[in-house]
Amino acid sequence: NASHAAGELGRGWKVNPYVHIGPGETFTLMDAKGPGVIRHIWMTLTGKWRTSIIRMYWDGEETPSVEVPAADFFCQGWGEYAPVSSSAVCVNPGSAFNCYWTMPFRKGCRITMENVDKSQMTLYYFIDYIETEIPDDQAYFHAQYRHTSGEPASEFTLLDGVKGRGHYVGTYLAWGVHNDGWWGEGEVKFFIDDD
Repeated sequence: NASHAAGELGRGWKVNPYVHIGPGETFTLMDAKGPGVIRHIWMTLTGKWRTSIIRMYWDGEETPSVEVPAADFFCQGWGEYAPVSSSAVCVNPGSAFNCYWTMPFRKGCRITMENVDKSQMTLYYFIDYIETEIPDDQAYFHAQYRHTSGEPASEFTLLDGVKGRGHYVGTYLAWGVHNDGWWGEGEVKFFIDDD
């Protein structure tokens, strides 16, 4: 798409930094074989951010371990730029989304982006990873997405269906109110093992 921009740089230069994804289409961003670890993902979305769904599959899974609107994955729940600066996620002016989660895979990794909008989207991206052996006790990365509108339930489930050992590393929550009297205070409850 951008060969003219780097035409004189020679071989080995990334001259196609973006892709167009049509309405209803799914594009494969990464399909790597063998053991490795993703260290960094960078992308810039166009269009309506919440209509771009990122999915990550580890080791030949049929069901993704990550299935989240890309904007929410990068802590942009309202569909417009908000600065984020943390060790795991950084979002810079101009919607430069960066993720530094460690994401290991043992047999392979596949990452896709689906455009569920009615308009074409343009996606600038790159994914940095290393090919390396993964220790037996290294955990996989998982992310869940939940959304509700209208009247809130007495309890809203942030995470469920998790089995086996693991580490809960956090939640990104975008909360909006439709009145001027209550801002969403409440308690967070964790139920672990047989609680």
